[in-house]
Amino acid sequence: MARPADRLVLALAAVHAARPGLIRRLHVDDLDIGNRRLLIDGRVRPLDELTLQLALAWLDHRRRRWPDTANLHLPINKQTAPETGPISGVSVSAAPRGQTATPERLRVDRQLEEALVHGPDPFHLAEVFGLDEKTAIRYANSARALLAQTAEHSTSSSTKELGPARGALKNDGHADSTGRA
Repeated sequence: MARPADRLVLALAAVHAARPGLIRRLHVDDLDIGNRRLLIDGRVRPLDELTLQLALAWLDHRRRRWPDTANLHLPINKQTAPETGPISGVSVSAAPRGQTATPERLRVDRQLEEALVHGPDPFHLAEVFGLDEKTAIRYANSARALLAQTAEHSTSSSTKELGPARGALKNDGHADSTGRA
């Protein structure tokens, strides 16, 4: 079973599309539990229920394990608890132990999912994730291509299911005696 810190790291990447380096640098004060907000890279994000519960579990674990730490970083470990610096990049990338997913891959998937669900709008992506315009356009273009591919696959599947008569219908829905529209 994953450790509380690992679960939080995965949620930050998969739900909030936080880069591993950003996750390392998050501070406890970046979590506003009362207002259910999270500050990531200068952007305020709503704190969803999953991330809230994982953050609460992590904070509880952190308080019990290192009650006297002065480290203000949100993710800490036994090496960084007695210090004030962030955890290593290896600590963040090791979160999905034994899995093929990485925090970086989860972050990329989350941004692409946003483009697929809310439409391939680079302005929306830039606003939600703080992406620069070239990156937002790249995600929007990828989403457009996937949506077109899905629509194309859907259309070809529908044609196969309906058979040759589909193309032989007139505007009123009836085929002529030759089977042509």
